[in-house]
Amino acid sequence: MRRFSKSLRLPLWAFGLVFFVVLVLIRVRAAEREIYHAPAQAELDLAAGIKAAAASHKRVILDFGGDWCGDCQVLDLYFHNAANKPILESNYVLVHINVGHLDQNQAIAARYSVVLSKGVPVLAVLDEHGKLVYSQRTPVFESVQGVQSSSITNFLVRWKPVKPGCSAVQLVC
Repeated sequence: MRRFSKSLRLPLWAFGLVFFVVLVLIRVRAAEREIYHAPAQAELDLAAGIKAAAASHKRVILDFGGDWCGDCQVLDLYFHNAANKPILESNYVLVHINVGHLDQNQAIAARYSVVLSKGVPVLAVLDEHGKLVYSQRTPVFESVQGVQSSSITNFLVRWKPVKPGCSAVQLVC
């Protein structure tokens, strides 16, 4: 059996450096994903989302952010992970509103009482007719990377519509 000399062992700071590099690479990879349409598309996406929600009796989640935002990217990954995707798809129409660098689609944000000045992502929930049900006044998921996926699950369950014949606690109905 071959033994390694002490000189070949990595110091603790090297493990920290490797961990940091991996985190940076994950963020860079996430930023390559295009989630948000061009800011000029927002009104059309919103109208289509409300129309789809009315036809399917779902709620609309407005996700205000941008592709440049690492936390917005992570939030979208959480929305679509194995635990949350079924809840999202059976209860919501997700509409991404591109806010540029917090300088676009301010009128849509104001219409739904969304405060962008404190950062993104920020969410609003509309009923199937486009009426505001919930609006984040502060970015609850301000640092999504420190949030558990279960926090997103709780959000989705809390604001989902209660459909006839379903219980408010059922995840998918």
